[in-house]
Amino acid sequence: MGAMTDPAPPAVSPFVAGLLCRCPRCGRGALYQGLLSVKPRCAVCDLDLAPHASDDGPAAFAILLIGFVVVGLALIVEVRFEPPLWVHAVLWLPLILVGSIAILRPLKAIMVALHYTHNPLA
Repeated sequence: MGAMTDPAPPAVSPFVAGLLCRCPRCGRGALYQGLLSVKPRCAVCDLDLAPHASDDGPAAFAILLIGFVVVGLALIVEVRFEPPLWVHAVLWLPLILVGSIAILRPLKAIMVALHYTHNPLA
């Protein structure tokens, strides 16, 4: 008989862990401390999260996604209603700000989880 080892942690989908902003290894610990700061370690499974930093990748994806949506909607509003420029500012600036923050958290968490999934020993 071989030596007893700890059972492997359950497999967690990187997309589920990312959308829920949870630890990519255990799926239970919170990933963030604050708005966008990744915790140094998971409080549940003690995974070192520092090597799995996502840097600027999620921000680039957020810019492209929000830009695509806002530009498309702004063009539709402009062609159909021809509002003054201040209406565009009132409509799109809050959408850009709120949408960017809302989409950036899960995108960053998915990138951290994917990095862990493909490079768990980093």
